[in-house]
Amino acid sequence: MPASPPVILWFRRDLRLADNPALHHALASGRPVLPIYVRDERLEGRAIGAASRWWLDKSLRALDADLRARGGRLILRSGDAEAQLHRLIAETGADQVFMNRLFEPEAFARDADIAHGLKADGVVCRGFNATLMCRPGAVLNGSGQPYKVFTPFLKALLTAAEAPSGMDAPETISVPEDASSEAIDDWGLHPTRPDWSSGFVGTPGEAGAKATLEAFVAGGLKTYATDRDRPDRAGTSGLAAHLHWGEIGPWRAIEAVRAAAVQGRVPAGEAEKFVAEIGWREFSAHLLHHFPYLPERAFRPEYDAMPWRDDAEGLAAWKAGRTGYPLVDAGMRQLWATGTMHNRVRMVVASFLIKHLLIDWRLGEAWFWDCLTDADLASNVQNWQWTAGSGADAAPYFRVFNPVVQGEKFDPQGRYVRRWAPEVAGLPDRWVHAPWTAPPMVLAEAGVRLGATYPRPIVDHVEGRERALAALKAVSAHRGEGD
Repeated sequence: MPASPPVILWFRRDLRLADNPALHHALASGRPVLPIYVRDERLEGRAIGAASRWWLDKSLRALDADLRARGGRLILRSGDAEAQLHRLIAETGADQVFMNRLFEPEAFARDADIAHGLKADGVVCRGFNATLMCRPGAVLNGSGQPYKVFTPFLKALLTAAEAPSGMDAPETISVPEDASSEAIDDWGLHPTRPDWSSGFVGTPGEAGAKATLEAFVAGGLKTYATDRDRPDRAGTSGLAAHLHWGEIGPWRAIEAVRAAAVQGRVPAGEAEKFVAEIGWREFSAHLLHHFPYLPERAFRPEYDAMPWRDDAEGLAAWKAGRTGYPLVDAGMRQLWATGTMHNRVRMVVASFLIKHLLIDWRLGEAWFWDCLTDADLASNVQNWQWTAGSGADAAPYFRVFNPVVQGEKFDPQGRYVRRWAPEVAGLPDRWVHAPWTAPPMVLAEAGVRLGATYPRPIVDHVEGRERALAALKAVSAHRGEGD
């Protein structure tokens, strides 16, 4: 009897073996499995950033090692995804493709085109959901429209979504030897000349995701609702990049925190606060799916009339962490050095760029996209539009974060600022978040020379706030003209 043709397992942002529905169903076919990852920069409509390439490099290596431990391997190809799938089909005789769907608009449309093309050639293509709690379109309001406010969306999501049955990682995977693979070393995903990633944090891969979740449940989850806002404490989950790359699914994270609450290891309220944050990630993904213009245009169209400033010097100072505001500078330096930034500080630095400097939020979103290892299109765009006041259920534009007050409230001893802005580390707590207000003797004793060892503020808070509010009036006037 002739051997059954193999099936293709197309990995994308589902880089794990446990709880992977595409893998589960591919193995259930009883056929040999061809696990493939195609590096196609056009697949999602936007090439991934430099920091994301660093993470992807390590995650793919970890996935390949996990497959090899089970007798398999990961096939790597680069170029047009559809062409590479057809090439692999021609080489091996595979007649089925299993994949977990991507829901970003361009990727979703591309997947549909690829599936139709495969079907026309007699190849069955089956897609599953491994990245979200609930696929976009499954959570709609009473009028059958997408939710535009988070709280009712979260309530509906938690009512509608059902956790999938657990799917353990397989013990063995049979992969045919005749399919060729490119070498990941040839992809150049890890930076060189120079290697600016030496301080990057996180352990990419499924094992790293599991260890990060376990550490969070045992530690930061106990005080998550408050400490997640404290950059001077280890209060966040550290799961963002693992979730983005699909090294762990959202349901496994939710089940772990809820189990800890049921067992009395953490307060139930802390666990549900984390679930709500997963829900915000879900809200962002659903919004982008339904409103594909969000990366380019404001959700609230009147904000496209915002009179943005052309300020190359201000943008450069913000990127480099040289604004003269220690909390802002600390956040931007943490981002560059580690590939991530504390979530509270992300809001502060975004507000500073948009409102104090009146620079287009899209320029900040692009910088985050390139510098974050957890850069996720839906979350990145939604969070920047939230800060800009132009998004769905967004913070009002007139809410302008005061970097000094934010620092004094959430980094009261200045531990975070002292770590990432060491030029001001010698200042007493009273002045560490506003060095320009310190007496000359205090500055001298701390070795701080404003304008030399540390910059003076590039914009006055009060003046920046007033300028931002004036811009808001222009938007309001434009909205009135359109009514």
